Amino acid sequence: MQLYNYFRSSASYRVRIALALKGLSYEYVAVHIVKNEHLAEGIRALLPNQLVPSLVLDDADADGERSVLTQSLAILEYLEETHPAPPLLPPDPVGRARVRAIALDIACEIHPIDNLRVLRYLVKEMGISEDDKNRWYRHWVETGLETVERQLAGHPATGRFCHGDTPGLADCVLVPQIHNAQRMSCRLDHVPTVMRIFEACMAESAFASTQASACPDAA
Repeated sequence: MQLYNYFRSSASYRVRIALALKGLSYEYVAVHIVKNEHLAEGIRALLPNQLVPSLVLDDADADGERSVLTQSLAILEYLEETHPAPPLLPPDPVGRARVRAIALDIACEIHPIDNLRVLRYLVKEMGISEDDKNRWYRHWVETGLETVERQLAGHPATGRFCHGDTPGLADCVLVPQIHNAQRMSCRLDHVPTVMRIFEACMAESAFASTQASACPDAA
């Protein structure tokens, strides 16, 4: 497998964590999105949505074409279906729905309005100042994480990690968002359960060894 990703991309980090948790090897292909390498003609077929990550599978069809998977959560679900051990999702339907809801609260409600192309549009097209752009970022991250905190705090299924005492899909999505929040100096003292789980995750090799600073393209 080949993973086309950017070291600082939180969506890419989700996939790197999942691959590490499942013990799967892959070729790391760096795509520097700040330098617009994701827009290059040569890799457009591998990044049809002009976003990272993209996972290129080893198996080819009759025409020699390899499958290309996009969208981090779809990739996580693929990995779960094709390599079910260790699991990223709990065995019961209610538990799986809860884990997916936590992940989606981050991936759909926080991340999209704070990613690079949105921030660039705010500055370049709407003339927002750098300070106001950062204020936008912090507002949506801080309020979004409040929702995640309410999902986790005091819930009987919350354990050492988001769901129980082994890391899973929700943790794969939570940790990269916290790294971004820290990098952007977001307030985090209002989400103690979130931060407790984050610290538990970062004590695990699958999270620590795949973080941005550990990536070969880190700069």
